[in-house]
Amino acid sequence: MSFTSLGLIPALLKAVQEQGYTTPSPIQEKTIPIILERKDVLASAQTGTGKTAGFTLPMLQILSQTQKKKYRPIRALILTPTRELAAQVHNNVKEYSAFLNLRSTVIFGGVNAKPQISTIRQGIDVLVATPGRLLDLENQRALSLSRVEILVLDEADRMLDMGFLRDIKKIISLVPSKRQNLLFSATFSKEIKQLAQGILHNPILIEAEPENTTAERVNQKVYRVDKEDKIKVVIQLISEGDWKQVLIFTRTKHRANKLSEKLVKAGISSAAIHGNKSQGARTKALSGFKAQKIRVLVATDIAARGLDIPLLPHVINFELPNIPEDYVHRIGRTGRAGASGEAISLVDVDEIEYIKAIEKLLKESIPSEIIEGFEPTNKPTQGEPKSNNRNRNQQRKPRSQDKNNRQNRNRRRR
Repeated sequence: MSFTSLGLIPALLKAVQEQGYTTPSPIQEKTIPIILERKDVLASAQTGTGKTAGFTLPMLQILSQTQKKKYRPIRALILTPTRELAAQVHNNVKEYSAFLNLRSTVIFGGVNAKPQISTIRQGIDVLVATPGRLLDLENQRALSLSRVEILVLDEADRMLDMGFLRDIKKIISLVPSKRQNLLFSATFSKEIKQLAQGILHNPILIEAEPENTTAERVNQKVYRVDKEDKIKVVIQLISEGDWKQVLIFTRTKHRANKLSEKLVKAGISSAAIHGNKSQGARTKALSGFKAQKIRVLVATDIAARGLDIPLLPHVINFELPNIPEDYVHRIGRTGRAGASGEAISLVDVDEIEYIKAIEKLLKESIPSEIIEGFEPTNKPTQGEPKSNNRNRNQQRKPRSQDKNNRQNRNRRRR
């Protein structure tokens, strides 16, 4: 199948061709014709499946065919959970609308709002936004959502994880009740289904991949190591493997900073990216990493959904995430767009229950190895389960408590 057979207009076909794409992905094949029919969509698609083009292309076509000539109210609103993802989605909107008379912009926190307000007041058709900054500007009467025709919630499950449910409901109250709704999520959790029921009207259900599966092209591996040896193992893997581009995930901002500093001292160029970094610092680090001027990018989970790095070969979980689903999002940074990738998890004795929870979610075992010279010797710390047969709830914080803490932190960052 080609993009031509999906019913796209010549201007969009030309833009797609200039981006180097010839064949639509499965999610694009399924979503584009349905969205062009002006139907609501509830789609489950993992990262790297081409879902952004799946909703952007038909959205742009609909807007171009009902062009407002005298003025440009915001007619399409795309909500994303993070600044990085918002910027990436807006880049896609600009690329695909290159040959259309449509204007777009992106707004998010962490930067001066005045230029954003100025651009909006000049008239735009498409707005890409994070919930916090959108509501800030709406409260200032710097924008109006009263003419929105198409509402897109991208990475909706992540927005719920980050505590944006109240903000989403407020935004829904500001847009017209008669509109087209497109909701994209990596999973169809109970919370997502509840959200969809309150937003979508007779939606078409689309599943590009089975729920919670990982990319088939990602080679997953576990290395059992002691916690104090992890930094040495990372340095050895990167140095001996001569890895040129590596994304490393940590659970905390402090650990991200410390690991990045240790890598720099070992002669490996590195930068950290997390919620406490200014937007300028985050953008600079990500740009340097994409251009391969920086060899290693160390990130917390706030960056797990927003990073789009073509042909990223290596992902390392320096620390496993507390929530198993976050593992899927982390390793989804590699093995994208048909390329192969490798995801390595460094697991100490206190994280054994984490990896078991991840394997249960994936319904598959991840191969485990021990690196010569770094054989694990530590026993579980006091208060942690000392055998693999113990209930993992003894080792993990209650999920609700952990999620509430993350939600409060992440809402402040936006």
